[in-house]
This record gives sequence, C-alpha cells and structure tokens, in this order.
Amino acid sequence: MNAVARPLLYRHFHRIAWLAVALALGVIVFGAFVRLSNAGLSCPDWPTCYGRATWPKATHEVVDHAASAIRPFETHKAWREQIHRHLAATLGTLVLILSLLAARRRRFGLATILGASALVAAAIPLYMHGEHVAASVLAIIGEAILLVAAFRWSNIDLARATALTLAVIIFQALLGMWTVTWLLKPIVVMGHLVGGLTTFSLLVWIAWRATDRPITLAGARVLRNWVIVGLVLLGIQIALGGWVSANYAAVACGLDFPKCVGRWWPPTNFSEGFVLWRGIGVDYEGGVLDGASRIAIQMTHRIMAVIVALYMLLLSWRLLRTPGMRGWAVTVLVLILAQFTLGVLNVKLNLPLHVAVAHNAGAALLLFTLVSLCARLRSPE
Repeated sequence: MNAVARPLLYRHFHRIAWLAVALALGVIVFGAFVRLSNAGLSCPDWPTCYGRATWPKATHEVVDHAASAIRPFETHKAWREQIHRHLAATLGTLVLILSLLAARRRRFGLATILGASALVAAAIPLYMHGEHVAASVLAIIGEAILLVAAFRWSNIDLARATALTLAVIIFQALLGMWTVTWLLKPIVVMGHLVGGLTTFSLLVWIAWRATDRPITLAGARVLRNWVIVGLVLLGIQIALGGWVSANYAAVACGLDFPKCVGRWWPPTNFSEGFVLWRGIGVDYEGGVLDGASRIAIQMTHRIMAVIVALYMLLLSWRLLRTPGMRGWAVTVLVLILAQFTLGVLNVKLNLPLHVAVAHNAGAALLLFTLVSLCARLRSPE
C-alpha cells in the first residue's frame, strides 16, 4: 500500500487482518472435521442448537424441543457443529471490525456498514420465529447495500475489499443455515466450502496489502498472470472436491488408485452425477446417487487433480527460474506433492478422518501461497 493510503488505516488494522486470516483457516479446517465426521446435521435448528446458544449435554435436555422431532440428539456430534458456528460468528465480528475501520473515512461509510449489518442481524430473530420471507428480504437488502458500497468505493484504504469480504461472509452464514435446513443439499455444501475459502483468500489479500511488504520484480506482471491461472485451476479443483465430499463420492472407486473399481475407465453417469439442483426436502446425508454417478464425480476430480498438479509443477519451475523466488518455488512444489499424496491416501486408506481433514487444510495452504503471491508481486515503479 502506498504512503497516501497508510494514514487512513488504524495502526492495528493489519494485526486484526492477520488474526482474521488465522481464524478463517481454523474455521475451514474445523468445518472439514465437522462435515467429514458426519456432524453437519447434529443441530437441526439454526442458529441455536436444540434451542440453546451452546449445545445440550444430555438427551433429557432436548426432549421437549421441536428440533428433537427432526433429528435425534447425538451428544458426541452436537458440540462440533455449534462450536463451528461460534468460531464462524467470531470471524464475522472480526471482518465487521475491519470493514468499519476501512470505511470510517468514507462519506456515510460507517452508516453503510452498520446499517447493512443491522438489517442482517434483524433477519436472524425473524427467521427463528418462522418469518422466513421477511428475514430473506432484510438479508438481501443488507447484502445489496454492501455490494453497492464495495463497487462504489475505491480500494485505496481497503474499503472496497473489506466491504466485499463482509458481504461474502454474510452469504456464508446463509449457506451455513441452508446446509442445515436443506439437509446437506450438495450444491449448498459445496458452495459453503467454496465460500469459506473465498473469504479466506480475500482476508489473505487484505492482510498482505495492509502489511505492505511487496515483492518487486521486473517480470512481476507476467509472473502474476501465471499465478492467476494457477488460482483459477485450483479454484475449479476445490469446487470439484467439495462436490465429491457433498455427494459422498470420495470412495466411489473403492480402494483402487490409479484404477477405479479395478478398471481404468469404469461405467460412469455424468448426466446424473453433475445435476446441481434436485429440489428441497430430501435428506442428502450419506448421498443419494448411484455408483456410476459417484464414480463420474470421482473420476472428474482425479483428472482435474492431474491437470492442477502438472500446472503447479510448471509454476514451481517458473518461480525457480526467477531470481529471489526459490523459496516460493519450493513451497508450491512441496504443497502440491503433499496435496496429491493426501488425495491418494484418502482412497487407499478408505478416507480416514485425519487424512481427509489434512487434505482440506492442504488446499487452504496452497490457496494461501498463491493469493500471497498475487497480493505481493509488484512491478518496479
């Protein structure tokens, strides 16, 4: 960030931003743990858990609550889901603080951020009392205010970036709600994962820009284009990974790799495997697709994994040939090899929880590396 912008920021802005980055990473990893341990529906109401701000400790505490008729209470799972919600709410608070700090010098900046946030906050009790239409209208208006502000403001003081991040994290909260109320609908589960990593990426970019530690290179523009292509490919692969997870297709090929159910190309059903919308009211826990549809999803993810791995190897070689970028080259190389290895182990070991969670964390770390490069690479003035 240039010298003009720096006085506009509160002196601890970058520290709050890095705290938000660390918390966002924690939310992503813990969210993967919740999803992969089948605890995503352990609190059937939202934002409470069987009517509690925390979670019940025993079955007899939820006997009279309406949520107990939707889903039996499971003590060992409910705490996971509700802690994840509290961590996400804390992250939302940090993003709100960043937005207020960045917008305070804008005309009506504070009023814009606070007004939009108040509308979204007012939607929550309305939703809890069954006023779903009114709650949706308030949330949509709040989101629209933030998006208009984000595209109207310049980004010299990170006002645009923080307003956009706040809008994304509010939409993330809505996706979290729909994940529960729409019974793990795959498009929502995948969107929730992608939204979480988008929030993480925006926060990483904001934190580096606020820290102001550029990497100045003569060929920065060309190198950044290489990184952007890598980000696009990685984003597609992350979305496919979310689709694999949401449709319970991780072990669709059995324990075979590189073959699938003993064949190089087994029977697949792509038309069914990639239907994004199947209506509301179906419980998607455990998946609803047949074997051929799940195999189609798994094979697509594998093919894209090879494409991404090859490109990352090429990017690592490009970084290695750039003076002063050897450390970044090694980082990209190590992360992509580790990520590919974890993906193979997920199959060969029948999706052990710790390996599957590490696979999600690896995607986030690779994303952190590429976004960091995008934020820091600058051409000489």
